[in-house]
Amino acid sequence: MSKSNYITRSGWQALDQELKFLWKDERPKVTQAVSDAAALGDRSENAEYIYGKRRLREIDRRIRFLSKRLEVLQIVDYHPKQEGKVFFGAWVELENEEGELKQYRIVGCDEFSPAKNWISIDAPVARALIGKMEGDEIEVATPNGKAFLYVNRIWYEKENLY
Repeated sequence: MSKSNYITRSGWQALDQELKFLWKDERPKVTQAVSDAAALGDRSENAEYIYGKRRLREIDRRIRFLSKRLEVLQIVDYHPKQEGKVFFGAWVELENEEGELKQYRIVGCDEFSPAKNWISIDAPVARALIGKMEGDEIEVATPNGKAFLYVNRIWYEKENLY
């Protein structure tokens, strides 16, 4: 399955801030630390030098990834026409067959977070929810078989546009 290129405005801003932090703060500090460690002499047994070079490669790899990813991501902002239906960025309260309630927010694959109950637009539950309204029932294939979920509530957080 391919990754979607959708992201919320706050998600894009978080990735952009991470890129700026790595490029303007973290990378110069690590570069200086590597330079200082190299000046101490024997680099083959210099742990600070070896660790610093490894950390620099990690930073550069993440900077390249973020730079390329931010170019292709498409910010999806809330629109009043979305009210009452599940679309990207929606919070959805679902009820399972046992009456248990769970809330999820549908976000881009770059910002999903199980700890926050943010699920990727590419997840089967999110795919099944798109376009549904309060009161609708969805069927989702799970490892334990089919699950039926009832859409109790849908709402959107209006993010700052700038």
